Amino acid sequence: MTRSGRHISPLRAVRRPAAAAALAGGILLAGAGVTGLAVASQTGRPAVPAGKPALVPVPIGRVAAAPQPTPQKVARPVSLTIPSIGVRTGLVHLGLTLSGALQVPSTTTVAGWYTGSARPGATGAAVIVGHIDSLTGPGVFFRLSLLHPGRRVYVRRADGTLAVFRVTSVRSYPKSRFPTLAVYGPVPDAELRLITCGGAFDVATGHYLSNVIVYATLVQ
Repeated sequence: MTRSGRHISPLRAVRRPAAAAALAGGILLAGAGVTGLAVASQTGRPAVPAGKPALVPVPIGRVAAAPQPTPQKVARPVSLTIPSIGVRTGLVHLGLTLSGALQVPSTTTVAGWYTGSARPGATGAAVIVGHIDSLTGPGVFFRLSLLHPGRRVYVRRADGTLAVFRVTSVRSYPKSRFPTLAVYGPVPDAELRLITCGGAFDVATGHYLSNVIVYATLVQ
């Protein structure tokens, strides 16, 4: 499905986000399970690969402290920077639609933070999603699969502080086996999940068949 000449990527979510931890296996049907981005294309082919990533400097600012043992409110995220793959983007805030589906960014050039997840740097898994491409070319997370363990991810928050994460793994999953619990389930520390589409592109349906998920933990 497309609108205004871009890919529309419905990212379905649990109607009650807090229940995600109980969904230990696979996905459910639309409106009931958590999946990744499902990209449809009018062109019937994926975007043409881009050249080298843009040179993006490491952001400067006060690095956020590790979460305290007692709950502490942290500021909302406003931007995301991943220097090693040339990503620098503002963050929109994504909630749920009336049908219980997770909203997606209205443009492929920005990523979005799911407000039903933890705030980046707070205890819990913060979830940020973005499109891989569009009819006009690569999207904000086009190079997400090229991240490697050890690389840094920077999330700036509304109070000016930086939550700095270290990538621990980059995984690709068939959409029929989306790891709901690993993405949305409870964790004992501050973690980050970055999600987009990936894997093979099905020309017949105009969809990617997998999801790329980056797992990262807060730098202590």
